[in-house]
Amino acid sequence: MTTLVTGSAGFIGFHLSRRLLDRGETVVGLDNLNAYYDPKLKAARLKILEAYAGYRHAKLDLTDRNGVAALFADVRPSGVVNLAAQAGVRYSLESPETYVDSNVVGFLNILEGCRATLPKHLVFASTSSVYGNHNNLPFNVHDAATHPITLYAATKLANEGMAHSYAHLFGIPSTGFRFFTVYGPWGRPDMALFKFTDAILKGQPIDVYGEGQMQRDFTYVDDIVDGLVAALDRPPAANLAWDAQSPDPATSAAPWRILNLGAGQRVELMRYIEVLQDKLGRKAEINFMPMQPGDVTRTEADTAQTSAVLDYAPSTPVEVGVSRFVDWYREYYAV
Repeated sequence: MTTLVTGSAGFIGFHLSRRLLDRGETVVGLDNLNAYYDPKLKAARLKILEAYAGYRHAKLDLTDRNGVAALFADVRPSGVVNLAAQAGVRYSLESPETYVDSNVVGFLNILEGCRATLPKHLVFASTSSVYGNHNNLPFNVHDAATHPITLYAATKLANEGMAHSYAHLFGIPSTGFRFFTVYGPWGRPDMALFKFTDAILKGQPIDVYGEGQMQRDFTYVDDIVDGLVAALDRPPAANLAWDAQSPDPATSAAPWRILNLGAGQRVELMRYIEVLQDKLGRKAEINFMPMQPGDVTRTEADTAQTSAVLDYAPSTPVEVGVSRFVDWYREYYAV
């Protein structure tokens, strides 16, 4: 198989690409190596991938319509995993046009590439943020998610609808995954665990939003990759029992589905910080801050549908995942 992985030098894309390469597949990675965060970190990930004989890299922006079309025509991938996106909830308040360009226009170019080459399966990243202020926990894919509270979430909800239209019109099997707070080695510097670790080791205070009351479904990156790989091997078929009078938001009469990828349990943010402090052997100086625009108090994934469809069983507790991240951080930054 040849799998096209967009965002291959990004956090999740790097881990997925390496997993596919380790099982003997050919991976074509697409990444523009932009400067949203330290490009050196992306370059270090890419260096590891390029050591594999089965890896080929395309430095390309998803908004380059002709470039993306030419890549699809050249590669004709059997599978496509779209992980390239402008990430981050808070940054969408500062640079909304970046999110529309990357997450909407860029995703349309991916869909057009799939329309032209008809891969066996398109897998794409959505986000738990599409649930907005939904208070019915755990978040269930069979419940409607129609009220995103950030532009980032709105662009991802748009991706779900766009993929459905192409599945319906052109028969492109598509699986969208709503990711829940992914963390682990090689993680993004703008995410909480990275920022907390960096600040604590430098003796600087950490900002904890929501007055420390937030709870998150922290999901280790290897568990996320398990779900992605399982999905690639199992493209969806049309749900023949789908009822237009009582429509299921997670499935369709087209070959399309939406699944949660999370650990399936809430962890208090302060517990997460305690685990980090124990691993570092240092106490954090904490600045408790109010909730920020676009933040939600709690998240938790209902993974029953994912488990049923993909035999998905996340297995990494935060104590193990945080420990692995700190080990990587200390080695990578020599601290």
